[in-house]
Amino acid sequence: MENKNITKVEEFIFSGLSDNPQLKPYLFILFFIVYTLTLVENSALILVISNNAQLYTPMYEFLRQLSIIDICYSSSVTIKMLSDFVSEKRSISVAGCGLQMLTYAGFGGSECFLLAAMSFDRYVAICHPLTYLKTMNKQTLVILILFCYLGGLLNGIVQTWFSFFHLNFCGLKQYINHFYCDVMALIEISCGNTRANEVVLLTMVGFIELSSLFVILSTYLCIIYTVLGIRSSEGRKKAFSTCASHMTVVSLFYGTIIFMYLRPLSAYRPEEDKIIAVFYTVIIPLLNPIVYSLRNRDVKKSAKKTVCQVKLKNNE
Repeated sequence: MENKNITKVEEFIFSGLSDNPQLKPYLFILFFIVYTLTLVENSALILVISNNAQLYTPMYEFLRQLSIIDICYSSSVTIKMLSDFVSEKRSISVAGCGLQMLTYAGFGGSECFLLAAMSFDRYVAICHPLTYLKTMNKQTLVILILFCYLGGLLNGIVQTWFSFFHLNFCGLKQYINHFYCDVMALIEISCGNTRANEVVLLTMVGFIELSSLFVILSTYLCIIYTVLGIRSSEGRKKAFSTCASHMTVVSLFYGTIIFMYLRPLSAYRPEEDKIIAVFYTVIIPLLNPIVYSLRNRDVKKSAKKTVCQVKLKNNE
């Protein structure tokens, strides 16, 4: 059969999460609620941090950026998934598929770098408190945030470029056994040699995941060493509590991403991977603001203050 370049493909058709038509309404309601809560929670966290001067610190600025990324990251996948639940034809154009891959891979990479930047911030705050304000100044903060976004954008561009210009497909319509344009799913359905794409995928994801994870683990080893040297048990408890939320998010996010992408193509299992993909593209963005706000007194105090301000404005 003659291979045709992906530019000749007219559209992709998703298998979706389920082929059972009776489940679609229930799945739509479930994920619509989850997505709505994700938007509300992350937007509320952005609003609380933005409207309270006491939260104008690098730690909370990173947290605000994490909420922005989570909204964009979840939206890149969830909006299309919701529309497919109520559509007879679960298709997406080539351009739409490329845009979806660019956004989810881009914001996914940005989140990895941002989690590493947040761990560095905690390292400086706990291990070098006297020089914290000097080290984590406004210029450093801006540079770190820009690096996170540009690094993620580079990942999205590379993954999209190699998927749409270095893969060949047989036929004008392609059936993707997934609910979004995942790079592994595209490699799985392509014709011809996919070795280059697999190498690029493992290299890019491996570098982003392992380099950022190395920064996180290194900084936390230093933090643990410093905290254990604190004589006061109350001081140790306070230091560990500031890192507990971050480590929870890191464990959830990195665990699923590493399992999904840092493995050979022969280990690809579409049905299992779709469930895992739901977790890191839909569930984790919902959990992040809950994890950070529930364990953070300043955020809860500022949230109550914001609610009171809104009530006063409404009563005027």
